[in-house]
Amino acid sequence: MDVQGEYQVLKGYIGDDGKFTRFPGKREKEKQTLMLRWLSEKFETNRKYSEMEVNAVLNEYHSFNDPATLRRLMFGHRFLNRTLDGRSYWVVD
Repeated sequence: MDVQGEYQVLKGYIGDDGKFTRFPGKREKEKQTLMLRWLSEKFETNRKYSEMEVNAVLNEYHSFNDPATLRRLMFGHRFLNRTLDGRSYWVVD
C-alpha cells in the first residue's frame, strides 16, 4: 500500500503485508477520518455495491478483520451512502 501526501501520517498503521493493521484510537479523530477517506477512494464512483462487495473491497486494505465497523464508520462519516435496507452502497460525491 502506498500512502502519500496527507496520508503519510497513516504509515504507522500499515503492516508488512501492506494492509492497515489497526484502526486509529478514539483520540485520533483526524487519522480515523483520513483512513476512512483513503479507503473510500478505493471504490468506484457511480457504482452501487452490495454489502458483501463493500466488505470485499475493505478486506483488501485491512487485516484487523472488521469490515462491518469500517463500513458503518464510512457511512457515518458520509464517505459511503446506502439504501435504508443496507442492500446497496455507493460513494458520496
